[in-house]
Amino acid sequence: MKALGIDIGGSGIKGAIVDTTRGKLATERYRIKTPDPSTPGAMGRVVARIVSHFDWSGPIGCGMPGPIVRGKIMTATNIDRSWIGVTAHRVFEKACRSHITVINDADAAGLAEMRFGAGKHQRGVVVLITLGTGIGSALFLDGKLLPNSEFGQIEIRGKHAELRASARVRKERSLSWEEYADRLNEYLQTLEVLLWPDLIIVGGGVSSKSGKFLHRLTTAARIVPADLRNEAGIIGAAVGAVEDKRGSR
Repeated sequence: MKALGIDIGGSGIKGAIVDTTRGKLATERYRIKTPDPSTPGAMGRVVARIVSHFDWSGPIGCGMPGPIVRGKIMTATNIDRSWIGVTAHRVFEKACRSHITVINDADAAGLAEMRFGAGKHQRGVVVLITLGTGIGSALFLDGKLLPNSEFGQIEIRGKHAELRASARVRKERSLSWEEYADRLNEYLQTLEVLLWPDLIIVGGGVSSKSGKFLHRLTTAARIVPADLRNEAGIIGAAVGAVEDKRGSR
C-alpha cells in the first residue's frame, strides 16, 4: 500500500509517497524550508503545499518534533512555542482537508528502522537516536515502540544533551569529528547506564558520515548507523498512517 509520509524538522519539512510494504520511497522527496516562526498556521500551510504537490488523497502521516499525548504537542524545543497544547492533527487536517495521522518524528524514524532497516528482527531493548537540529529518540522492547521518549533532554554537564551533541551543535561550533565523537560518546554512555540497550541505532543526516565518528564510540551496546538515514522519518510516518485506527491517536 502507498501513503504520503511527511517529516517535519527544525530546518526543513520533507515529504514523499512511500511504498509501505517495501519500506521505500515511491517518488522523489519534496522539501520546503521550515517557516520562521514555525507557528501552527504557517506549518499547516507548508504541509498543505506538500500534499498539493503530490496531488494526494490517500493516507497521510506526519512525523512531528516533541512528545504527542492524546494528539497534543507537549513541548516545543525545536519549533515555535505556540504549538504547546495544540492538537496537531487538527491543525493539519484543517489545512489539508484530509485525515492525517501525527506521531513523534523520532518514533516514526524508529518504526521504519525496526521494520525495514538496521533494527529488523532485533529483540531486546533498542534505542534509536536521531542527530539533527536536536536529538530525537525512539525506544523499543522486542520490536514494540514505547512512544514519546525524549532522551535528547537528558542533562549532560548542566545542559540538555542536544545542546552539546546534536549535529547542529557540531556545525555551529566547528567541532572536529574527534571532538564531536567525544561529546556523543559521553551522551551515549550516560544513556546506556539508564537503559542498558542491546542495540543503539544512530540516525539523522549525520549518520551518512558515520565512518568519521562511529568507530570512536565505546559503549557496551552494539552501535550501528541507520540504514534508511534521512528517509526513515518519511517512511515511518507513512507506515503510521496506514496502520492508524481512525480516532485512536
